[in-house]
Amino acid sequence: MDDRLIDSATRVLLDRWLGALSATGGRSENTLVAYRRDVGEFLAFLGRHHGAPIAPERLPEIDRGDMRSWMASERSRGVSARSLARSLSAVKSFFRWLGDDEGIDSPAVLATRAPGFAPSLPRPIPASDADSLISTIGNRPDRPWTGVRDAALVTLLYGCGLRISEALALRRGDVPLADVLVVTGKGGRQRRVPVLPVVRDAVDAYLAVCPHPGDARSPLFVGVRGGPLNPRMTRKAMETARLQLGLPARTTPHAMRHAFATHLLSAGGDLRTIQELLGHRSLSTTQIYTAVDKSRLLDVYRSAHPKA
Repeated sequence: MDDRLIDSATRVLLDRWLGALSATGGRSENTLVAYRRDVGEFLAFLGRHHGAPIAPERLPEIDRGDMRSWMASERSRGVSARSLARSLSAVKSFFRWLGDDEGIDSPAVLATRAPGFAPSLPRPIPASDADSLISTIGNRPDRPWTGVRDAALVTLLYGCGLRISEALALRRGDVPLADVLVVTGKGGRQRRVPVLPVVRDAVDAYLAVCPHPGDARSPLFVGVRGGPLNPRMTRKAMETARLQLGLPARTTPHAMRHAFATHLLSAGGDLRTIQELLGHRSLSTTQIYTAVDKSRLLDVYRSAHPKA
């Protein structure tokens, strides 16, 4: 993004909008950074398209041709329909705020329709592969305690359906794990997640061999030098284990969360309950797992039915 293509007064409005979003809460810092990038790149495009930065008083002049040109430019540089829809959502949010708070209305922006795209389905791994992965990741002869640590972390992701950021945010004061774990997720939303005995045992086994002491405020999962564990190390450990087992590239830490949801659903879990356990704001986000379950059922049918 070239800030020279964004009018200084328009940039002030962008900062004020982001400040208002931050003050109201409900959005993570990463989301705000993405909003700044997406809207900033849109405004910079307008500056290039018109040959000069667009001042606030000219924003209502944005027309359908401008919007089509921006979307065509994004697609020509390889931006997917999904990513473009996300950027357009951020742009519309900014312009709605301009209309409500600054009296700057841009009807063409708000009337622009997002490109259609087929939602991608989560691709969880089978339960047997999850078990094999945890066993393999825990077997690290060169540094045994880190293998026990990684196995505990992946068990936590799979057993409780956590995001890796949520697991790494846990502190020593959170252990021994209670029957129900209070997790702070996206947007600061808290949820309560049951803790299986196997998860508690895995975390206890890790703490029993961890060479780094800590107080209640110290991170639960630490690196080799005792500092907070970098999520890249967990991804690397999982990659090594999946290669040993011949598992697909989709076998990532986040795949364990997908596995948690789909395996619960396959076992008859209630969709509303799964939504609460995952911390999804909307049920529609959770409903995608029903499509995963149906897709897997069709795969089984086609492979096993004599008439298929």
